Amino acid sequence: MLRFLQILVLICVLMIPVLIILFLRGFTSNEYSIPILYEQGVEDPYQQCDYGGNTGQHFIPDFSLVDQFDRSIGREDMGGKITVVDFFFTSCPSICPVMSSEMERVQDAFRNDDRVQLFSISIDPTYDTPEVLSEYADRHRAERDKWFFLTGDKGSIYELARCGFVLPTIDGDSVPEDFIHSDKFVLVDELGRIRGYYSGTERESVDELIVETKILLYDGK
Repeated sequence: MLRFLQILVLICVLMIPVLIILFLRGFTSNEYSIPILYEQGVEDPYQQCDYGGNTGQHFIPDFSLVDQFDRSIGREDMGGKITVVDFFFTSCPSICPVMSSEMERVQDAFRNDDRVQLFSISIDPTYDTPEVLSEYADRHRAERDKWFFLTGDKGSIYELARCGFVLPTIDGDSVPEDFIHSDKFVLVDELGRIRGYYSGTERESVDELIVETKILLYDGK
């Protein structure tokens, strides 16, 4: 009962800026616009990715991974939904526990909205088997079919992080302290376009993510 009240209070607090924005949009000329990133393609100064010379809109590419229930999850499962994505690993000694706790708040904010889902993708797939991810998901009260913890081929995951979600990622060769990855949560719209990056270790930044996700839901664009 206490957790239900906490969630209700959180939803009410988060709805305040949304209502203010909608008021401004309805009765004034002000407009709150969520940017569409990489409309002219992605710069690749280190030539790590094969963008094929594309200078048009960047979309999340095709991929295929497995979740904590050993089910195949891929790019097609993002279609028609807003997806919040982060990269992590379960043995992470630093920022990952904070990021996962903040992702819990995102889950709570959209618990009853099937249009929003969460992907947490492991950068240590050798250790993070579906069984390990399932235990980690349980610790963070992940809801089935809402918050997906994904693992798979290491090379494919690193290419997806760097070239698909445009995030720096370095393999630690199974040494937790040597893995390097971004703390960013990535907001991806229903078309597979990146709409924003938010620090998963800063509460205020995650609040901004939640609000802007709500704006996308109301705008439908």
